[in-house]
Amino acid sequence: MLLYFLIIIPTLFAIFLLFSYWQEWKYRRKPYYKLADVGWRQTPLPPDAEKRYSLALLGDVGAVATDGSDPVLRIFERWQQANTGAGTAVFLGDNIYPVGLPPEGHRHRALAENRLNTILQQLQHYKTQPIFLSGNHDWNKGRPDGYQYMLRQQAYITEALQDNETYLPQNGCPGPVTLQLADGLLLVVINTQWWVQRGEKPLGSNYNCPYSDIEEFYIAFNNLLRRNRHQQIIVAAHHPLYSNALHGGKFTIKQHLFPLTAAHKRFLIPLPILGSLYPFYRKFFGASEDMSHKKYKRMRKRLLQIFNRYQNIIYVAGHDHNLQHFEKHGNHYLVSGSGSKTSFVKKGGNATFTLEQHGFVVLNYYRNREVWLEVHVTPVSAADNTTDLVVFRKKLESIVVPQQQPI
Repeated sequence: MLLYFLIIIPTLFAIFLLFSYWQEWKYRRKPYYKLADVGWRQTPLPPDAEKRYSLALLGDVGAVATDGSDPVLRIFERWQQANTGAGTAVFLGDNIYPVGLPPEGHRHRALAENRLNTILQQLQHYKTQPIFLSGNHDWNKGRPDGYQYMLRQQAYITEALQDNETYLPQNGCPGPVTLQLADGLLLVVINTQWWVQRGEKPLGSNYNCPYSDIEEFYIAFNNLLRRNRHQQIIVAAHHPLYSNALHGGKFTIKQHLFPLTAAHKRFLIPLPILGSLYPFYRKFFGASEDMSHKKYKRMRKRLLQIFNRYQNIIYVAGHDHNLQHFEKHGNHYLVSGSGSKTSFVKKGGNATFTLEQHGFVVLNYYRNREVWLEVHVTPVSAADNTTDLVVFRKKLESIVVPQQQPI
């Protein structure tokens, strides 16, 4: 009996984990489609001539290659060429890894400038209208001195582009900030890092923020959405409100078996059972960047309470390094965070689509008021000459709102 418990059960458990790990590894880079969307390729698009606006939503681009070989920037360039007249690129935070834009003389400063300049130069070359948001890495990974890192990045980007409206919300305020992209099409930007940031964070007139109490933000945000029920609204932020990935409390078998890979990918030291303590903590208690953390949880609850009152909203975020789509209570929630890194995303659950691959989400708006979601990805290998890089397309039915006068 003792032999049974000491050898046979642990051996069977290890075999089960290894088999699960193999299954997970085999299928993790294949797209997941909800059953109703498996035949998405057969759905006809409106004519190109009917497209009136396009939004490219790129998250977590902070580790782009600076030698001209970056695969995401290459497919983004194709989008730029196709949408020179009526398009906006929204960068959803974590614009510079690993710690945003450090001060002069810092060991990461040169690399940070090179990465940021690579993106800015491509934007300037095609005269693309950009909007940059800040993420936790832009605030020095949420450390107490992160506010100065964010201000430094804001100044660098707005000076390079000669436009103060390209980094929003300004001065790290919570927002919301609105941009009327086209008739009936409104972009709303909020700074979700404000809620989870440690140390100094701006609020009130001393920081040129419109509110002195965060409750005023929620009231103003709800009023903004209510006044614009006649419009199609995109809310852009860094932190997702739904996610099948790390920050949503989803972990791989590998992370249970080899928990030290969280510190470095080469620390492949097997710690079965004991290794599950770290994923357990992240899932139920969370670091400040996780949905399970009390600050994040409080923010998410309040925002969803507001969004659930309306049915004309697309909420898009980065943060998790993959591509995801959810439809909840008549609104749509997107994760577009694989601009320069990829990480595991669980299939199924409440998701309509998930994929672990470099790329970004595009929203196309047509004259007939239809909104189409497209997921653009990079080729799997350098030898892949695939020209159709769209791996998912869907008409967002509930976002078709009637044309009417503002309420």
